Amino acid sequence: MSESTDDYEAEMDRLMKIRFRKLQEQIEKGEESFAYSYSRNTDASAVKSEFSGAGHEPSAESVRLAGRIMVVRDHGKSSFMNLKDRSGTIQLYGRLDIMGADEYRRFSAIDAGDIIGVEGNVFKTKKGEITVQVKSFTQLAKSLRPLPEKYHGLKDIETRYRMRYVDLAVNDNVMSNFILRAKFISLVRKWLDDRGYIEVETPILTSLPSGALAKPFSTHYNYLDQDYYLRIATELYLKRLIVGGMEKVYEIGKDFRNEDMDTTHNPEFTMLELYEAYSDYSDMMRLTESLISDCIYSLMGTHEIEYEGKKLNFKPPWRRLTMLEAIRDVGEIGIVDPADAGELLRIARELGLEKLRNDMSAGELIAEIFDQKVEEKIIQPTLVSEYPVEISPLAKRKRGNPMFAERFEGYVNGFEVANAFSELNSPLEQKANFEAQMARRAKGDEEAHPFDEDYITALEYGLPPTGGLGVGLDRIVMLFTNSSSIKDVMLFPQLKRKEQAPTKE
Repeated sequence: MSESTDDYEAEMDRLMKIRFRKLQEQIEKGEESFAYSYSRNTDASAVKSEFSGAGHEPSAESVRLAGRIMVVRDHGKSSFMNLKDRSGTIQLYGRLDIMGADEYRRFSAIDAGDIIGVEGNVFKTKKGEITVQVKSFTQLAKSLRPLPEKYHGLKDIETRYRMRYVDLAVNDNVMSNFILRAKFISLVRKWLDDRGYIEVETPILTSLPSGALAKPFSTHYNYLDQDYYLRIATELYLKRLIVGGMEKVYEIGKDFRNEDMDTTHNPEFTMLELYEAYSDYSDMMRLTESLISDCIYSLMGTHEIEYEGKKLNFKPPWRRLTMLEAIRDVGEIGIVDPADAGELLRIARELGLEKLRNDMSAGELIAEIFDQKVEEKIIQPTLVSEYPVEISPLAKRKRGNPMFAERFEGYVNGFEVANAFSELNSPLEQKANFEAQMARRAKGDEEAHPFDEDYITALEYGLPPTGGLGVGLDRIVMLFTNSSSIKDVMLFPQLKRKEQAPTKE
């Protein structure tokens, strides 16, 4: 352990002992340190707005607000503090001659991090700062651990994720980003509700990991004595509801995939999935760009946002390319015959692709070339369509070109944000696709789709022509909050246990 770490821990221990001593003194005097409630009549932002024209004399009316003390400046017979609530920060001013000796003694003993309620009158300092002159206060919670100190703050990324409660308390932009996230998801719901979609809930624990090509988390249901899985997608349950006649449904919820973690992948993530009867993937293209662009505009006041120094314009219509066009025009890779697996394998090897097999089909190779060499180059919002049928077992074949599926994915800044199909509604074709996936599973493909017999039964009752869409909401939030990692927009992302995490020197 480094000397600086030793010094930090020794200082932390010293400060905590002081705070515990203060708490003990409060207890001995019968003073409240952890209150039950506090009645407020305003917040920091409202006070600043309402009293923007205040003079230097305290207002006649008093205000009551509560929050966490972020800064303490003690001047002997007077003290200034900064109180922070969810709306913002406001300055407090306490004076011995106004508060009285006993009340001021308690007030001047407040530490940064303590949560208090105050009542007082508002005035403007000579420097023009709106301030509450405290008449009385209530200690609501004693902070026994010091907040990160002012100049260095809480910057270690691992600590910020692990101690999000401190991150939110001291980093204003973090709080703002998560409020933006909440507002964005509310806008998505309203957009869909206003267009007649019904929000539903489907099981998180499922008997089959279906609806996507992914490796699941497994668990055991003791009462039933059966293995179950955390869902990897909501797709097949939602399409069962279309069979039942609900016609327009959506779900916003968590999906779980037991896969790698990086800046755009987390094993637990938030997805929007929606399905609409009597529509196809062309309808879903228009819906995708309208939904995302409308909600971003409502939230940000513009279609254009800046992400990591790049200007991204979400105004419809988005660019449209087939996968083969993207490989040719964006990736600048020439493919003469998309059905020639041998030629495609040669091209893939020349490009240095990873995880190649000699038995890969032409469609699989096209998808790998796109995934590994092209998608990262797609920066502006783009809809890439016509995916190989081998990797699209739940989609209808392309009309006029059965080698490809009526499927598209939306890309922004080099990563996927949406995935949609003309949903396969033939039970015969779906059964054949499931059987092909089972053959891949038998060869060791852990992500191959299982055979879902009950879903085939549902299709046998009749699924109307249907368009379906999935949107990765976390990734959209990354973009408009200018966050470089998906963990930055998740309140509590998955991390290694603390004893497993790398030690920080």
